Amino acid sequence: MAVTATTPDTRPPAAASRSGAAVVVAVLVLLVVALAVADITQGTAAVGPAEVLKALTGRADPDDASVVIASRLPRMAAAVLVGVVLGVAGAVLQAVSRNALASPDTLAVNAGSYLALGIAGTTGVSLPMLASSGVAFAGGLLAASVVLALSGLGMGTVRLVLTGTALALGLNSVTQGLLLLFPEQTEGLYQWNQGSISQNGFDGVLQMLPVALAGLFGLLLTARRVDALALGDDAARGLGVPVRTTRVTAVVLAALLSAVAVTLAGPIGFAGLCAPALVRPLARRFRGLVRARTALPVAGLAGAGLVLGSDVLLRALVPADTAVAVPTGVVTSLVGAVFLVVMALRLRDTAAADAPDRTRIPSRTAFLVTVAVILTVAIGVMVAGVLLGDSKLLLGDVANWAQGRAGRAVSFVLDTRVPRVLAALCAGAALALAGTLVQAVTRNPLAEPGTLGVSGGAALGAVLLVTTVPAAGSWSVAGAAFAGAAVAAVVVFGLTARGGYQQNRLVLVGVGVAAGTTALTSLLIVLTDPFNATKALTWLSGSTYGRTMPDVLPVALTLALGLAVAAAARTELDLVSLDGDTPRLLGLRLSRARLGFLVMSVLLSATAVGSAGTIGFVGLVAPHAARALAGRRHVRVVPVAVLLGAALVCTADLLGRTVIAPAQLGAGLMTAVIGTPYFLRLLVRARR
Repeated sequence: MAVTATTPDTRPPAAASRSGAAVVVAVLVLLVVALAVADITQGTAAVGPAEVLKALTGRADPDDASVVIASRLPRMAAAVLVGVVLGVAGAVLQAVSRNALASPDTLAVNAGSYLALGIAGTTGVSLPMLASSGVAFAGGLLAASVVLALSGLGMGTVRLVLTGTALALGLNSVTQGLLLLFPEQTEGLYQWNQGSISQNGFDGVLQMLPVALAGLFGLLLTARRVDALALGDDAARGLGVPVRTTRVTAVVLAALLSAVAVTLAGPIGFAGLCAPALVRPLARRFRGLVRARTALPVAGLAGAGLVLGSDVLLRALVPADTAVAVPTGVVTSLVGAVFLVVMALRLRDTAAADAPDRTRIPSRTAFLVTVAVILTVAIGVMVAGVLLGDSKLLLGDVANWAQGRAGRAVSFVLDTRVPRVLAALCAGAALALAGTLVQAVTRNPLAEPGTLGVSGGAALGAVLLVTTVPAAGSWSVAGAAFAGAAVAAVVVFGLTARGGYQQNRLVLVGVGVAAGTTALTSLLIVLTDPFNATKALTWLSGSTYGRTMPDVLPVALTLALGLAVAAAARTELDLVSLDGDTPRLLGLRLSRARLGFLVMSVLLSATAVGSAGTIGFVGLVAPHAARALAGRRHVRVVPVAVLLGAALVCTADLLGRTVIAPAQLGAGLMTAVIGTPYFLRLLVRARR
């Protein structure tokens, strides 16, 4: 007779678990109440707890009562409502997608709502709050549906985050273009997008409260079905749960709650990601918090505490006069960025970096023909960029200008147009080369300066200088961009070096750093004066507007150096991109080679950002297309990628300043519109 060893059940009994869950709820309620009281007493006016109590009982000074009733209490109520709905929305999205990083941010819900409201704003029609909520709901729901459809359920955290990030970047680029094209109709929309809980009375809170209650009640009704989905689709079907209907219902209700938050306070970044994660360790300890019927309200309380805590922390660290202008969403975004990095470092499902997929190796003749065709296209785009614009020129005009015999009008046009074309060409080539180097070193086909936070760091450094020293020259901007890119690169590559730049960890840390730099950049733009804010916003769109020949010089010199390094070290690039063992067997010092290539990629990215602003996806699209056309040997990949990057950015710049002339759109916006579908296509193909 077989004897099986048994171990005592160390899990807490049901009664103890329920009492523990009740204690957790009570502590969270007390925490939210304490933060709410602290939030009410903070501000520019000296209104303390005593004055607040008198205002609530009708015994306060009229001025103090006006401050409390019209500003402080509505702000606190908005923070609580927004935190609750975002916490619940994030928790249910994570449950139905079985993904710990699902949230209104990573599913591009906020970006979809932002674009929908931007489109509505361009019409010039002033919508009431409920109608605005409906518009935001439609945009957010559509974006979330696209992300979930493309990323797949249970396919891993990285795929969902990358899909949502890519779609959000594309949608935000379109919205940013609307802000630049329709500044009067969309006035204040950029500041709103940073997420501010400031309110003027209780009207907004009272109008959104019934919608929020309807969404919360609907999710509580579906709580048991959501619990079944957590067991897996097959297990849920075995229990008689309609899987597709339940999932669609949950996503729709989560999008509705997100729309409430967006309409009331703008996108409050990462609150829906952090709040459920703060509850998750408690759920492992207290089984009473595992079920959705309990976990959702607790996540809502955690969200309220997070938003209130961020607002209290902001007003405690920043002078009151300045804190008024700082959106609370910037603080929650910074907290969420740190949280995302920590989550990435603790992920267990990180995969080792693999070599790029095998591609066909074309013959030498086919390769030369490919290079000739791409070079011809690049030259044609360059010539078109010089000749076309708000004033059309002829080749003879360019020849006369080059010889110093052109008229004043032609000279003025070409003096401003030629540097723009050269800046676009050099920036595109530099970003393509940087992406090639990064993908080779990390052996990650999804790595590029934008997704790794390097471009975001460069943008932060450059915007910091542009907003504080408006008269800064091109070399100063390039230096500031390099400093920011270097700091971001040290953080990203330093945290992911151990373990060999694993794909999941590298990309998620990069996304977290990019989110943090974006939040800091937004903070600088919001706090600066309107002229510098417009200048920085235009520059962030990847515009070559106003570029001169000195602006082109840093990126041109760095590009020449990068091409020389890539040509001299082409064999090392091939070895580094294979695996971690082959280079060592052949005597290559892998750490030194990696460091050298990464430093070169940071230099290229920083000078490209300093020259032409933030331009996304070029470092991803160009190397991928180059490997498809030329094979994997870098002696062929590098020239093809550089030419493709130059042609892509120059084409984007040409379209941006001619299609809707005399209005203009930055090259970065155009490349995002082109690059986002390509990036999503790569993810779908990898999934298949």
